[in-house]
Amino acid sequence: MKIQIAGPGCAKCQATEKNVRDACAELGIDAEIEHLTDPRVFAPMGVMMTPAAIIDGKVVVSGRVPTVEMLKQEIARHGG
Repeated sequence: MKIQIAGPGCAKCQATEKNVRDACAELGIDAEIEHLTDPRVFAPMGVMMTPAAIIDGKVVVSGRVPTVEMLKQEIARHGG
């Protein structure tokens, strides 16, 4: 499973990345986690607002910091 965090590296983006890592740890998932900071990379993926979380190429949240619980649900929904 590949999880990407899209955003310039602001506090909200860092919080999103922390929540992604915490959700994966709680689920025992060894996901590939990547932070995308270049809008030229994440805009074509459909990200219009940051922070955003992308699981296996699908934007699951955009424009707000997702909770750990929300991320756990999305990860489970995507086969994690």
